[in-house]
Amino acid sequence: MTGVTVETVRVEGGGDSGVPAAAFPPGSGRRLGEAVLLVLAVLTGCSGYAYTGLATAGEVPAGLPAFAGVMACLALFPHLAVRQWAPHADPLILPLAVLLSALGLVLLYRLDPAYARRYDAGPTADGQLVWTVLGVVLCVVVVALLPDHRRLRRYIHLTMAVALVLLMAPAFFPGDLYGAKRWILIGPLSFQPGEFVKIMIAVFFAGHLVTHRDALALTGRKALGMRLPPGRQLGPIVTVWVLSLLVLALERDLGTSLIFFGLFVVMLYAATERTGWVVCGLLMAVVGAGVVGSLEPHVKGRIDAWLHPFDAFKEGSGVSDQAAQALFSFGSGGVTGSGLGRGHPELVRFAGRSDFILTTVGEELGLAGTMAVLVLYALLVQRGLSVALRTPDPFGKLLAVGLAAALALQVFVVAGGVLALIPLTGKTLPFLAKGGSSLVANWLMVALLIRISDSAGRAEDEAARAGG
Repeated sequence: MTGVTVETVRVEGGGDSGVPAAAFPPGSGRRLGEAVLLVLAVLTGCSGYAYTGLATAGEVPAGLPAFAGVMACLALFPHLAVRQWAPHADPLILPLAVLLSALGLVLLYRLDPAYARRYDAGPTADGQLVWTVLGVVLCVVVVALLPDHRRLRRYIHLTMAVALVLLMAPAFFPGDLYGAKRWILIGPLSFQPGEFVKIMIAVFFAGHLVTHRDALALTGRKALGMRLPPGRQLGPIVTVWVLSLLVLALERDLGTSLIFFGLFVVMLYAATERTGWVVCGLLMAVVGAGVVGSLEPHVKGRIDAWLHPFDAFKEGSGVSDQAAQALFSFGSGGVTGSGLGRGHPELVRFAGRSDFILTTVGEELGLAGTMAVLVLYALLVQRGLSVALRTPDPFGKLLAVGLAAALALQVFVVAGGVLALIPLTGKTLPFLAKGGSSLVANWLMVALLIRISDSAGRAEDEAARAGG
C-alpha cells in the first residue's frame, strides 16, 4: 500500500517486532506476564490449602472448591482493574501480594485446628479471608478512582494531621493488649491505626521533602568527610524523633516507633543523598531507644527477654518466653522442615498467629521455606525501589521509596525480633499474620505502588515511541 506507513512497536526484551502497534496495546506484554504469575500464585495457595487438610485431617478439605473460587476472584478482579485503569503497571507487584496473602491464609488454616485443640481458641482463617477480600476491594477502588498519584500531594498537610491523630489515639483509649497500646478498642472491635499511619507519613514526607530538598541537601558544614545538616534544618528530624519517643513511651509500641523514625531517615537520605542525615538519625535512634528502654518497664522487659531468652523461658514468664520457643521452633525445623501440619508452632501461644507466624514457616517448612518467604518480601521491596528509579516525577520517586521502605522496615522489625536479632516488637508480619488492619493497609500500599508504576511505565512507553 503506497502512502501508508505502519508504526512498529518495540517488544520488551527485544528489538522492533514489525507488528502494527494496534496488535499489541501498550502494556499488553506486562499484563500477560502478570496473568501467568497470578495463575501460579492461585495454584500455589490452593495446593497449600489441600496439603494442609491432608496433613492435619487426613483428607482433602471439603472447602477446597470454595477456597479456590475465592482465590481466583482475588486474583482476577484486581488484574482486570489493572488492565483497565493501569495497563502500564509493573507486572510483579500484584502477583507477589496475592501469593503472600495466599500463603498467610494457608498458614492460618493450618494453625486453627492446633489452637483449637490446645487452647480451645476460635478460628481466625475465615475472618482473615474476609479481610483479604476487603483489602483487595480497596486496592481495586484506589486503582480505579486515583488516576494520578500526584494528586495526593495536594493533601499532604491534611494527611499528616490525620496521621498524627491516629498515631496518638491509642494512648487515650482504656486498656491495652499484650502490654502495648497500639489498638483502638471499641466494644468487641479493634483497630490498629499505626498500619495506616505509615502510609500517610510516607505521603507527607514525599511531598514535604520534594519542596525542601534543596535546602536540606545543599547546606551544612563538612566534618569527617560528611556534610552534616545545619542546626536550623535539624528541626524536622528532631520533631519526628520526639514523636517517635512519645509513641514508644506512651503506647509502649517499639515496632511503630522504629518504623516511623526509620521511614523518615530513609526518605530523607533518598531525597538529599547525604549520609550526615543517616548518621544523625542512627545516633538519635540509639539514644532515644536507650533512654526509653531503661525507664519504661514493658520495653525494658522485651530487651531483657531478647538478651536472655532462655532465662525468661525457665522462669515461665508468659510473653517473654516466646523468644526461646521461637528459637526451638527454628532449630527443630532444620533445612527442609518437619512438613506442613506436622510441627507444634502453637507452643508459642497466642502470638503464633501474629508476629510469630514466621516460626510456623521455620519449623514446618524449614530454612528453605523461611528464605523463600523472605525472598518474596525482598522482591516486593525491590519492585517498589525499581518503580522509584523509573518514575519521572520527584514526588512519585520519594513516595515509592517510602512505601517500599515501610514494608522493608516492618518485615525487618518482625522477622528480626522472631529470629532474636533485635528485641521483639509485636508488629504483624505483612500479608501473612492475622490482622485485618495490617492486611487492608498492605493492600492499600500495593494499590499505590501499582498506580505509581503505571505512571513510570507510561513514561517509558512514550519515550520508546518517541525514540523509535
